[in-house]
Amino acid sequence: MVARVQSKVGRNEPCPCGSGKKFKQCCLAKQSQKEDRRKAVGIWLLLGILLVMLLTVLAIFVPDGEPSGGPNRVWDPEHGHYHDVP
Repeated sequence: MVARVQSKVGRNEPCPCGSGKKFKQCCLAKQSQKEDRRKAVGIWLLLGILLVMLLTVLAIFVPDGEPSGGPNRVWDPEHGHYHDVP
């Protein structure tokens, strides 16, 4: 079994795809697009994880039901909503 050593190709070196063109005029743009796509996927994944964490925190710390309208309101568990207190 032969191990392949992959070295970084210089911009002005022949392209490893065998086209005979310089790397910068052949596959460099494709490689850059792949790297950009990989970064974008990573950012979206991170944003999704942060959104799930935020929703979890909100679900834990925000009370169920309608928000309180002030000191003259009381929660009625039997009816499942707030009532005005005179």
